[in-house]
Amino acid sequence: MSGTILLVDDDPVQRRLLEAMVRRFGYDSMVADGGEAALALLRAEADRIDLVILDLMMPQVDGLAVLARMREAGIDTPVIVQTAHGSIEAVVTAMRAGAIDFVVKPVGAERLQVSIKNAIRVDTLEHEIRTLRRRASGTLTFKDLASKSPDMGRVIRLAERAARSTIPVLIEGESGVGKEVLARAIQGSSERKGRPFVTVNCGAIPENLVESTLFGHEKGAFTGATDRHVGKFVEASGGTLFLDEIGELPLDAQVKLLRAIQEGEVDPVGAKKSVRVDIRLISATNKSLLDLVKEGRFREDLYYRLNVFPMTLPPLRARREDIPDLARSFLTRFAAEEGKRLRGIAAEAMALVTRYDWPGNVRQLENALFRAVVLADGDELTVTEFPQIAAHVEGFEVRIPPLAAASDGMAAPIRELVRVEVRDPHAMTLVDDAGEARKLEELEAEIIRFALRHYRGHMSEVSRRLGIGRSTLYRKLKDLGLEGETGDAAA
Repeated sequence: MSGTILLVDDDPVQRRLLEAMVRRFGYDSMVADGGEAALALLRAEADRIDLVILDLMMPQVDGLAVLARMREAGIDTPVIVQTAHGSIEAVVTAMRAGAIDFVVKPVGAERLQVSIKNAIRVDTLEHEIRTLRRRASGTLTFKDLASKSPDMGRVIRLAERAARSTIPVLIEGESGVGKEVLARAIQGSSERKGRPFVTVNCGAIPENLVESTLFGHEKGAFTGATDRHVGKFVEASGGTLFLDEIGELPLDAQVKLLRAIQEGEVDPVGAKKSVRVDIRLISATNKSLLDLVKEGRFREDLYYRLNVFPMTLPPLRARREDIPDLARSFLTRFAAEEGKRLRGIAAEAMALVTRYDWPGNVRQLENALFRAVVLADGDELTVTEFPQIAAHVEGFEVRIPPLAAASDGMAAPIRELVRVEVRDPHAMTLVDDAGEARKLEELEAEIIRFALRHYRGHMSEVSRRLGIGRSTLYRKLKDLGLEGETGDAAA
């Protein structure tokens, strides 16, 4: 599914019609029979609900009252209002109250689908902009990491506790799972929010420059030291120092890092006295530090200094519930950056990215969406834009057509090099090999043959599911020559 939509209407017929439509569009749905029920669901399940379709005219708590209470409670889930009257006054009042769009009952499927995609796209873009601003200002919070995964939810609750103190935190997890984002949320939810957040990738520093990079150096301390450098510890003083890939730090640097953590001061290269620092230390690794300790590649005393408050981020394949929201946010950001008008991701494309295991985790998903946006020619992403992913997911077939020959004997350039097709084993072909419509008798025989296999020859179940009487079913079996395919369970 591409998201969850809350449908609020006191009319059960309208609820069923709306639910059928949004499910056909590829979304999951939740229903509420009135304003109070809707507000209760929004308070309890706000992180799971991507959009609300809200009827304006309801008894007791109407749509405008729901919008007002949502605003009071700080619930910013986008809302599409629907009205049976379509009066300009009602629509203007609803839009001023916070609705993002409106539809008039009875709404057509195409109009509703466009409204849903636009609402989700606008909300995703606004959320992405807010997140980028908070990340730049050092005020990113755990609300920006909203997750539908129970495993991720447990990590976030653990991180919320860590944010209340200055305890050293060690974040473990595979490469690309978002360890730095979690570290930024810890700072943004602590007393140090808005202060410096300094990142150091310990695996990317040349070994001979580790000490200078971390602790600084004086001018002339070594060849090439033409200026004084304060170092990452001093840069982060008052804020947070994030040491990524801490397991890559050389052993001699580990000794000095241990002293800096213990004493709260650093010794710049070439300096005559130590410099006091006040930092919140958060470390991250994609390896097991304990295994490195056993192998003699990481100091045991430093390990216990860092591993005070450990937490492990689950890989993306273990929290597939988050993939649709992540994919939509990346799509919205890259579409804005590339100047492309993309409405969203097609249902089959979303099914593909949700089923893939993503060994590179969130970083790989982000890069895949960037590439897909660049490749896209239509107004939404389809499976065609994910050929490398489709090649690794069962049920999705990749076909590469031959190069077209040009008149001069050279291979002519073709616009589309890779075509991806989704083959549904239950799909029925409506045309024959000559491209003509198949006969109704052939289609009927194929449907009955499928139902016999699917329900293992149970004739009562077959007739009930096909909506015909048993006597009619037996007559059709005889007319179509399918009597021998009923199997043994003809009850």
